[in-house]
Amino acid sequence: MPPQKDREEETVQQRAASAAATAPPDAQPSPAPAAEPSLAEQVQKVLAEKEELLDTLKRRQADYENYRKRVEKERHQDRHRGVEALVEHLLPVLDAFERALAAHDEPAYLEYRKGFELIYRQLSDLLAKQGLVRIESAGKEFNPHFHHAIERVVTSEHPDGTVIAELQPGYIFHSRVLRPAMVRVAAHPAPAGKKEN
Repeated sequence: MPPQKDREEETVQQRAASAAATAPPDAQPSPAPAAEPSLAEQVQKVLAEKEELLDTLKRRQADYENYRKRVEKERHQDRHRGVEALVEHLLPVLDAFERALAAHDEPAYLEYRKGFELIYRQLSDLLAKQGLVRIESAGKEFNPHFHHAIERVVTSEHPDGTVIAELQPGYIFHSRVLRPAMVRVAAHPAPAGKKEN
């Protein structure tokens, strides 16, 4: 190549470089190196993976908390069922104590009775601490959820549907009827004009 052409090319390149330098910044094309977009893409990819892993971790933690609560609840229910079964088996013992205390009211059995009363009170208090509550029946209105009617007594002395006697006590254990009370219920006599079939 002749030296004059080289000089002309150099002059053209210098003019282009000086024109690019004096041009306003927004008019300049910003040459982007080939490595920068791939680096930005890599950063975005890593950030997306991080978010995904954080979401997975949060879900796993929530699943673990739910599992832990469920196991704890099941353990509590199992323990509760075990206590309920024991209390249910002890109810006949409680009934036997009540019958024994009601049978002997004689002075000769006074000391014997005091011992029985003490044992009965201890057993009753222990069961109450576990959640056993006696159903109050006498004088209350008959409720089929809490009472089991054994007999209807025709009387006008008591309001119709009132429990007049408790034959066997009923019990509630943690808001659930363990055993309904066996009761006698008052029923008003039918008017003379009406007869029962």
